[in-house]
Amino acid sequence: MKHIAVLTSGGDAPGMNAAIRAVTRSALDQGMTVSGVLQGWQGLVDGQFRQLSARDVGGIIQVGGTFLGSARSSDFRTEAGRSKALRHLSQRGIDGMVVIGGNGSQTGSYMFSQMGVHVVGIASTIDNDLLGTDISIGCDTAINVTLEAIDHLRTTGSSHNRAFLVETMGRDCGYLATMAGLAGGAEVISTPEFEVPASDIALRLHAAYERGKTHAIVVIAEGVKENTTKILAYFEADKQRTGFELRATTLGHVVRGAPPTAFDRILATRLGVGAIQSLTDGETGILVGWQKNQVTRTPLADITGRIKPVDTELLDLARILAK
Repeated sequence: MKHIAVLTSGGDAPGMNAAIRAVTRSALDQGMTVSGVLQGWQGLVDGQFRQLSARDVGGIIQVGGTFLGSARSSDFRTEAGRSKALRHLSQRGIDGMVVIGGNGSQTGSYMFSQMGVHVVGIASTIDNDLLGTDISIGCDTAINVTLEAIDHLRTTGSSHNRAFLVETMGRDCGYLATMAGLAGGAEVISTPEFEVPASDIALRLHAAYERGKTHAIVVIAEGVKENTTKILAYFEADKQRTGFELRATTLGHVVRGAPPTAFDRILATRLGVGAIQSLTDGETGILVGWQKNQVTRTPLADITGRIKPVDTELLDLARILAK
């Protein structure tokens, strides 16, 4: 393999730049030419490429987001769009690809691999909902950002005898909310998979108040049906439901934009190098992930269209420890 392309797709995740750096420098070490695709799959359809040197990826390991850019692409979902993207690769003599991203991105990787392209995916999403990896790039950072906010709110909550609703990212998967809530000692964790109704939240908060707690934390994933706005409206109708004064904080995209933690930088580095090794070995159409403390390879066909479920034992544990 002489010339590879690397792209980032879907939602940005802290550590993507570290992965681009590792892919580029390890590929150059193998004598390959490396082209970065700008703006994800849409950039591939439009033919937006930038040749990368070792210096081009210097000074980015500590930077969140992706310096190559990312974008949703309705064009790539069409056969005509994918054919156009394939022509751009052929015209530049690119014979391998590394795709850094989550579920949607790796679905694109699988579709492209079915067209005969030598594709390797790297697991990167703050949701950590990809099969084929125990942990994905960006997740550790997002958990720590959410946890830091919980810790700060707990301090001010104790000062004013308040309960806080903390809404974090997680449209379809509640892993981030679950882990941050568990580590932050939340009284309630509500996720799309295991949603807690406002009436039950009220009961748990009131029980915490009766036990003498001076504050309480409710962590909510953004994808729940009874979101922060609806829960606040429920409590506004009867301010005596909990005993606490209630406030809400929506973290939103702030959890994506932080500098990656040491864990995410190292994970991204190892997966990036692992992706190039996979291409060198001639094993493509796979996702490079991290399982049982080692770099692994899982066929894209085995993960496409599937979401890794949240461990219900973690939610049970959080409920026990909140008492």
